[in-house]
Amino acid sequence: MRLDKFLAHTGYGTRKSVKELIKGKKVTVNDLTIKDGKIHINPEKDVVSVSGKAISYQEYYYFMLHKPQGVISATEDKVHKTVIDLLDTNDQVSNPFPVGRLDKDTEGLLLLTNDGSLAHELLSPKKEVDKCYEAIIDGIVGGKEVEAFERSITLEDGFVCRPAKLSVLSTDLVEQKSSIQVVIHEGKFHQVKRMFEAVDKKVLYLKRLSMGPLVLDDELKIGHYRPLTVNEMKELKEFTK
Repeated sequence: MRLDKFLAHTGYGTRKSVKELIKGKKVTVNDLTIKDGKIHINPEKDVVSVSGKAISYQEYYYFMLHKPQGVISATEDKVHKTVIDLLDTNDQVSNPFPVGRLDKDTEGLLLLTNDGSLAHELLSPKKEVDKCYEAIIDGIVGGKEVEAFERSITLEDGFVCRPAKLSVLSTDLVEQKSSIQVVIHEGKFHQVKRMFEAVDKKVLYLKRLSMGPLVLDDELKIGHYRPLTVNEMKELKEFTK
């Protein structure tokens, strides 16, 4: 890896600001002052220091985000706020991206990482990764809808969803609303909303609780994020083998 890229990746700013650090003789590799940012280093073996402080290198980053409504699942957008905008500047330098997407008006669990291989495994249709959502539905959901989800729902475009597990948590006969949980195995655009539209119901509120082995931390506030724990990483690595 080029030295200037390494420094930018570890939070020392843009290539231009990194160039100024090197020009100012503040960067050493294995105790040797470096004057050229184009030299190649081995992050696993070489000791890189800035102003005498050694830099620790981490190739991949994994963040659990409690995505709020009103934010889009993208790395950049000229109009809307993105999930990357919710990260601290130092956590943006590794160029993380959302694994899959949540609709703009959907909240809940979203994994952000720069590990393309792991993301590919989680999103692969062959993996049939379970995704659990909770929702508030306009209308009373009952046995008829539960059975329809179990048989498999056909969306308006003809796509046939895999059988899904729909659980009714509660119903409000006065407000004519239902609280439900549903586990699906695909990740089609607006899939949960479209599945309920197929049984003449409308989703009023939607939140993702889990994706594969990764479960949203109950203590993680909306709009906040944190690195995955050691156990979460272990389970995720095992799952994507």
